[in-house]
Amino acid sequence: MFDGFWDNVFRYPRYFISTVLGVFLSTFAPLAPLLKNPVTLIAIISLSVSGFIFVTFTLRAMLGLGAV
Repeated sequence: MFDGFWDNVFRYPRYFISTVLGVFLSTFAPLAPLLKNPVTLIAIISLSVSGFIFVTFTLRAMLGLGAV
C-alpha cells in the first residue's frame, strides 16, 4: 500500500523549486530586453525600489511598528 511513498514525498521539494523557478522565469523573461536600454533600466529599478518602500511603509503603518 505504501510502496514508493517516501520517494514521492522527497520529490515534492524538487517539484516546488522547479515550479517557483518557472513562474519567475516566465514573469521576468519579457523584461530582459528592457534592461538593455539604460533609461528603462533606471526606470524599472526606481519603480521597484519605490514600490518596495511603499509596501514597507504601508505595512509598518498598518501593524503599528513605530513612527512612520
